[in-house]
Amino acid sequence: MIVKKKAGYFVLSEKTRRNLGGPYKTRTEALKRLRQVEFFKHRKG
Repeated sequence: MIVKKKAGYFVLSEKTRRNLGGPYKTRTEALKRLRQVEFFKHRKG
């Protein structure tokens, strides 16, 4: 999930609210990071 705070946009875990990246200046940058996290989370191998 993407959350806006005073420092910028942060990517947080849905369940534990753990920080997975940030702060980012724009929501687009945070969305790019969120896609990276999802890619590696669902990767098989």
